Amino acid sequence: MTYGPCGGVRPDGQCEMRSGDCVFDDVVSWDGPLATPTPVGAPLVLTDFSCAPFDEADVVRTADILAGSCDAVLVGEHQNKPDFPPTLMGRILLDALSESDVAPWITLSCRDRNRVVLEQELRGLRSIGLNTVMCVTGDGRGYDVRPDVTQTFDLDGPRLVALAAALDMVAAVPETPTAPPVPARPRRLVEKQKAGAGIAVLNHVPHPQTVARFAESARSEGLTIPVIAAVAVFTDSVSAAVLQGLPGLELDPVVTERVLGAADPVESGIEAAVDEAHALLSIDGVEGVNLSGSASSSGTRVGAEIKAEVGRRIKNLRIAKARGEAP
Repeated sequence: MTYGPCGGVRPDGQCEMRSGDCVFDDVVSWDGPLATPTPVGAPLVLTDFSCAPFDEADVVRTADILAGSCDAVLVGEHQNKPDFPPTLMGRILLDALSESDVAPWITLSCRDRNRVVLEQELRGLRSIGLNTVMCVTGDGRGYDVRPDVTQTFDLDGPRLVALAAALDMVAAVPETPTAPPVPARPRRLVEKQKAGAGIAVLNHVPHPQTVARFAESARSEGLTIPVIAAVAVFTDSVSAAVLQGLPGLELDPVVTERVLGAADPVESGIEAAVDEAHALLSIDGVEGVNLSGSASSSGTRVGAEIKAEVGRRIKNLRIAKARGEAP
């Protein structure tokens, strides 16, 4: 990695890939060609897309559940859950969502692909009409996950952003406001903008005030691209634990206790997610929300139904507010 630190720095400053401190004591400035991002509109609701791996029928069924509840779906690429190649997944989703206005956002990570294959996937996605791609360095593979397979990391996220921008694609990028060095995280997002990032998706944080401070600081540093803030969607202890399983990510303990202790944790989880979305969307600089997480341990279908309900309520609340009918 050249343009560190990544988002996986642990709260104590340790590296998520090896023992010892993160080797970057400050944000590395982008020194490649400066890009001028084309203005893009942010989706009001961007929903994490989770389905059974290598199951085209389940991709279609999940897409059908989410259609109409969101403006875009974010297809992740996890170290322990391989799935169809990005361009193929994009093609399946485009066909499945052809009668809706939902846009697929495909994630490309540098963990398993060298530069040549990343360029191939970018051109493939662009050729089928997918113009937004989530560019990430990628989580390191766990020691117990495919130990016989090497990890590539030819590039890091900012250099992948530059490749996507050079092809006139909209490069979406992540940022973790609570990962060390916390004061420098807004500046790191600005450096990604310089590389060509067109839109930012923040990882979830315990309190909306953290996002407000981050957004204000980033704007003062020169950030101009839209920001999407994450909403944690969980309804049981397993789906809550998943959202806290990566460095820098944590949930509000008060909200977590309320949801998990409720007589109806599903309804309570939905209400908590809608409340968080409402608070985040009231922040200056936040233009959309990402419904983040699996939502349920009862399977991808149930999780999709829960996120679809959250998305519908957020959209209905926005419509009511525009009409002057909502508080």
